[in-house]
Amino acid sequence: MGRLSNEQIETFWRDGAIVAQDAVTPVALKGLREEFSQWVEASRSENAAYGQISDGRPRFDLDDDHAAERPSLRRVASPTDISKTYSDAAFNSAMTDMAADLLGPDVRFHHAKVNSKLPKTKTVVKWHQDFTFDPHSNDDTLTALLFLDDVTLENGPLMIAPGSHRGPLHSLWRNGVFTGAVSEDVSASFEAVAQPCYGPAGAVCLMLSRVAHASTANDSDRARTLYIVTYAAADAVPLSPIAVPSPDAGRIVRGREPGRIRSTDFKMETPEVPTGASFFVQQAEAN
Repeated sequence: MGRLSNEQIETFWRDGAIVAQDAVTPVALKGLREEFSQWVEASRSENAAYGQISDGRPRFDLDDDHAAERPSLRRVASPTDISKTYSDAAFNSAMTDMAADLLGPDVRFHHAKVNSKLPKTKTVVKWHQDFTFDPHSNDDTLTALLFLDDVTLENGPLMIAPGSHRGPLHSLWRNGVFTGAVSEDVSASFEAVAQPCYGPAGAVCLMLSRVAHASTANDSDRARTLYIVTYAAADAVPLSPIAVPSPDAGRIVRGREPGRIRSTDFKMETPEVPTGASFFVQQAEAN
């Protein structure tokens, strides 16, 4: 039985994103929050990105305002590799069922990460489309952003440009440099129509990977942490290296292996896999 209503599904394909409640159980949410808190505590003794994912890059990424007394752990890459709590949420939860409602019946896991804006930290995300980082043979791919904290209008919520999934795939390159963000004029057009995605902890924003989105710094006293999982229709094949690799990449999480590839017509520039800890580094270096 599907988790999403027909109205939710219609809204998703019209606007490119919806917020749905109860994406994980209260017990699972508690476990996710507790583990992230432990990672934040551990980060207090670090002064640069640390840990290691499967390609050798750091797992834990710190913003440059990070300090022991006020940590700014902004990214945990591939938490599914080190946590059963996080892998269970990605592979077998109501959130997984929702992805199947939208992409199914056969759904593949692509990658996972945690993006956090701790209180009074300056982390921002510039306007971009996820698909231009992670292109597939077709665009039936989505980003599930699970709210580990209550997301409000004050703590740097995700902003989307509704309907932008029906428009072009915008360049992330400027003067031969991969910036990880669209141009200023395109950003301005998205800002003019931007709508926030917010809700209580345990809700999830389900967003088509072609939807343009961004977020501002968290100037509030409350954290805004998202567990982000990318899913794809099982007949969508990645066309570039995964920027957040994991041994579980490509795992079938709903349905079965279809044994076929489906392609759709689109054109875009080849993305650049970051050499640093995350795409935050790419966006910052392009300033």
